[in-house]
Formats: sequence, C-alpha cells, structure tokens
Amino acid sequence: MSDPAALDSDTSAGAHGEALETTASPGVQKHGDKNLHGAAEKGFVATDNRGVSLIQFDPEAERKLRNKLDYMVVPTVSILYLFCFIDRANVGNARLAGLEKDLGMEGNDYNKLLSIFYISYILFEIPSNLCCKCLGPGWFIPTISLGFGIASLGTAFVHDLPSACGVRFVLGIFEAGMLPGISYYLSRWYRRSELAFRLSLFIVMAPLAGAFGGLLASGILTLDHFGSLHSWRMIFGIEGIITIGISLFAFATLTDRPETARWLTQEEKDLAIARVKSERVGQTLVLDVMNRKKLWLGFCNPMIQATAFIFLLNNITVQGLAFFAPTIVSSIYPTASTIRKQLYTVPPYAVGAVFEVLFPLMSWRFDRRQIFLIATAPLTMLGYILFLASDEPRVRYAATFFTAINCFAVGSLSNAQASAQVVSDTARSMGIATNIMYGNIGGLIATWSYLSWDGPDYPIGNGLNLAASSLILILATAGLLWMKWDNKRRDKLDVDEKLRGLTPEQVGSLEWKHPGWRWKP
Repeated sequence: MSDPAALDSDTSAGAHGEALETTASPGVQKHGDKNLHGAAEKGFVATDNRGVSLIQFDPEAERKLRNKLDYMVVPTVSILYLFCFIDRANVGNARLAGLEKDLGMEGNDYNKLLSIFYISYILFEIPSNLCCKCLGPGWFIPTISLGFGIASLGTAFVHDLPSACGVRFVLGIFEAGMLPGISYYLSRWYRRSELAFRLSLFIVMAPLAGAFGGLLASGILTLDHFGSLHSWRMIFGIEGIITIGISLFAFATLTDRPETARWLTQEEKDLAIARVKSERVGQTLVLDVMNRKKLWLGFCNPMIQATAFIFLLNNITVQGLAFFAPTIVSSIYPTASTIRKQLYTVPPYAVGAVFEVLFPLMSWRFDRRQIFLIATAPLTMLGYILFLASDEPRVRYAATFFTAINCFAVGSLSNAQASAQVVSDTARSMGIATNIMYGNIGGLIATWSYLSWDGPDYPIGNGLNLAASSLILILATAGLLWMKWDNKRRDKLDVDEKLRGLTPEQVGSLEWKHPGWRWKP
C-alpha cells in the first residue's frame, strides 16, 4: 500500500524533480496506490533527496509480479548462458578426445588457443554492453547467441592451430556481450536485493555447464560419427547446432523491458517500473539517455573498481577450473578411460552449482552482498592448500570440491554488487561491463596458469589460485570497512545545501557523488 503522507512530508522532492502525481488511475487502484502510475512516468522522481523511496509497495502485489518475472524472464537467458559456457569450455573436453594431436599442437599451444578467445572477449566487453543498451537486450542477446553458436559449429571444421585460433577469436567477440548483457537486462526488472539471486539462476549455468558439458561430451563420444564429423569434432558440431536452435527460439521469447511485455497488465508494468525507479536517487527516468559523464562515473566508481578486481581474481579460479578440470582429473586418475575422466569432472561442478544458488539466495534475504563475497574465499583457499600439500589422489580430488563450492558464487554476487553501487541505467550498463571486463582479464591469466611443463602437480597454477583467493578475502573485507566509513562521512553532509541551485538534470547526473547516496554493502 502507498503512503500518501510520505509525499507530503518531503517538501524537497519538488525542488529537484516533479512531484509524483496524485490522481488515481484504474489500474493502480488494484494495488491501493494512487502514486504508482506517477512513479512509473517519465519526469517524476520516486525518491527524496536522501534516496528514500516516496512510495510504499503492496508486498503481495510485488510477490505476484516477482513470481511472474521469474517464470517469464529468467529461464530463457539461463538456457542461453548454459550453452554460452558450454561452447566456451568444451575445448577442455575436446582436448581429452584428441584435439591437440589432430591439430598438431605441441607444448603450450593449447594455452595459446585459450588466450586468443580472451583477447577478443576483453576488447569487446564494454562496447558490447553499450550496444546492448542502445539496441535493447531483447534483440541483442539472441543475436550474439546465434553468432557464438555458429562460431562453435565452425570449430568442428578447423584443421590446424591458426584456423582454430581464428574461430576462437570470433567466438570471443560474440560471447563478450553475454554475461554483462544478461546481468544488465535483469537489472531492468528486479530490485537491488532481488538481483543477486536472479543473477545466480543464470550464472549457475556455468558450473552446470561443467557438469552437463562433461556428460554431454561423454555421450557424444560414444557415437561413431555425426555426419562427416568424428571424435572431438562431434562435440563442437552437435553443441553448436543446439545453441543455434535455442538462439532462434529466443528471438520470439525474450522481452526487452517491462513496457513492451505483452504478458504484463498495465498495472503490473507500472509496478515493475516504479519498483526499480524507487531505488535510484534523483532519477526521473528508468531507462535514461546515454551520456559521457554517467558512463565515466560508472567506470571510475570506487566500489565498481574494487568489486571488478575481486572478480578478476575469482575468474582465475573459475576459468581455470572450466578449462583445466579435465586435465587436473586426468593427472589424478591417469589410468582411467577418456569417458571416465570426463565423468569425474561432473560431481565438483554439481556441488558448485548448489552453492552458486545458495549464497545469492541468502544475499537476497539479507540484502547484503559484500559479506558473502568475503565468505567465498576461505574454502577456495583450503582447496588449493590441499592441492599443494598432498599428492594423494583422493585428497586432491576432494580439493576440487572445495574450490568449486564457493568460487562460482562470486559471479552473481559481484555483478549484483556492481549493479547496486550505481544509480542510473547508463552507469549500470558501464559498471556491469567494467566488472566483467576485469573478470575476463582474470580468465586470460587463467589460460596460462596450468602450463604443460608444470604438470602433473601444477604447483604454479595451484599456488596462483591460492594467492588469488587469499587476496579476495583481503580486498572484500577492506571494501566492506571502507563503505561503512564513507557512509558515516556522508551522514554528516547537509544534502539540501549541497543540491541547492542544481537543475534536475544536474542532480540526475551526480551518480555516486550525490550527497544523498549511500553505498550498499
């Protein structure tokens, strides 16, 4: 239910944005909220100068809307991301099935093949997300999905290392926009507290891709051939065709934003827009016009930079597992068959998938992200300590579970934290893209963390991952303490005095420099 007194008690709201309209509309009266439609309209602010929402929402109406969003928005992007990650990481499964021998690869050629993907992936990260904002996620995400499906299919027909590197470079261009694009897309629909869990519902596809990818690859390898394709080529061919089919389906099912959702009533559209707007201090638009100042403030936001560096460190572990889990398992069980080695990679990913959802679920319930980023580090550290300290196969296989338990959860938590630490839609598109660009620099480092001459114990790779997870613990803790300190400093500011004389447009462009802004730990 709305609280009309909240509007009347805030006399400063009109100084920096239009007051919310008080005329009831038929659709809004179902929620008992005369101001809901006004909050959804362009030109109206939905918070006071201190970032406090001017509207109170009916919890039951929100619950029903949230359930509808969960059913209609999340499944399509989750399935797309599942095959995005499979198409990226299936090179590890193909390696066990004879990829290196057939392409004449030697020494660290495999690492070169992995690295070329990350070069294009990093370069196109931010441009892709800005294109996603301009073109709309409803068209952009299926388009790039179709692109990387075709690129994955093309990998089945390469015959030497240069051609394989060329296809992997193209694959990186298309996949660059997936993780930031979907994260940004979901931020159009969900509140700050809700976002981490919804992000986890699609990012959980990364560990599931490791598990499902191993099962799928082992199943594919039982075939004699697929058309003219044999052995490892069948993995890329079949999985690429599946991705193409799902992408074509997504063009019809992915809704761009609440206003264009045919499956929402007008009242539900207003509620969806107003909910998001009520957390954005000084904003008169949910989907604002892109400008350079907001883009820059989204990039140089101190908590975006800190969170992005945490994601960089985390991705060294996540991508290292994705690309080298089959190799690590092979070193632990050298006499096992190829299919059995593929199957050994499945259980650690399955355990990781459970915690990928569990941590963000708790984050949603407590509306906290930073403390859970801190909590992901200790077990990952323990896993790599076991790798370094023991050469017993059972201990080292157990260590893969410890590393997988927590490391995958950082993806959804860090992207939710990046989204929570910005104000406008423009800054959010830049902030999320920056976070993921840094993360993929970590992925590039991961491609050189397990070197051929370092096996079978890989002390360099395991030591690097231990150092990275230890730094996550330190940086995440420091970030939490800094946010609390800066919020206390901001509490002492005279907000109205700081904003006096500024136009609504100037106030809306302040981002995290707005005196009423508070960091969201």
